[in-house]
Amino acid sequence: MAKIKITQTKSVIDRPKDQKATITALGLGKINKSVEVENTPQIAGMVKKVNHLVKVEEA
Repeated sequence: MAKIKITQTKSVIDRPKDQKATITALGLGKINKSVEVENTPQIAGMVKKVNHLVKVEEA
């Protein structure tokens, strides 16, 4: 599968618990932190849930 690079661009302060948990599960937690992960349906769903907090690029 293709890899994607996910970068957190906004803070999780004043966000619902489920969005905070999703950011943590993606391996993020601080602004401008990036991770490279496989583009699976599970990851795509997590990114969709917090797409207003992250930036996604093809890796």
